Amino acid sequence: MIEVRGLKKSIRNGTRTVDILRGIDLVIPQGQFVAIMGSSGSGKSTLLGLLAGLDSPSEGEVLLDGVAISKLAEDRLAEVRGTKIGFVFQSYQLIPTLTAFENVLLPHELNARGDGKPRATALLTAVGLADRMSHYPVQLSGGEQQRVALARAFVLDPPIVLADEPTGNLDSANGQHVLDLLTERQRDARTTLVMVTHDPQIAARADRQIHLRDGLVVADMLAPEQETVTARSV
Repeated sequence: MIEVRGLKKSIRNGTRTVDILRGIDLVIPQGQFVAIMGSSGSGKSTLLGLLAGLDSPSEGEVLLDGVAISKLAEDRLAEVRGTKIGFVFQSYQLIPTLTAFENVLLPHELNARGDGKPRATALLTAVGLADRMSHYPVQLSGGEQQRVALARAFVLDPPIVLADEPTGNLDSANGQHVLDLLTERQRDARTTLVMVTHDPQIAARADRQIHLRDGLVVADMLAPEQETVTARSV
């Protein structure tokens, strides 16, 4: 579902060139939940941005569901992002002038045909916000806003969901609830989920952990139960 080949990212800082990613190769199959970990400056958020097509690599390429996105024209790239990727951000990124229902419905109105209202209603109900659909973001708690963002990420049933510290702004109880909902939706839809996190307890719930340091993969580990499944399938 996701393939990364020789991915490098460098930026200019005055007269210096700073290498953020120094050569990443990854293959992530359909339906896998991957946690990307690493200290600040390791390159994990940069990697997620490149997977999302929000930034361009200095070298290498990213393929999403067989589509090489690194050199696509902006209109085609926007189409791929709109149909193949759902996003869950740490800061929610809800539109303040739209209700919870309208925020969830928006990706469908921009990228799909037909009536998306039943899907938006069902998702908001599934995340426990059936009675908050007409509320604006300012009227919702942080946990409720993140649940709206989660429903929005799945409204088009995308094959890939990318999450950047989705529980980072929440207290432990709300964070646990959002994580439970996210992994439940991921399992039910067989979505490929890539999550940046600094929390080992969250990463422990993933099928696979990828650790970055200084722009390189230094560890790539399957969860014990995934290793068992892989061994049985060989």
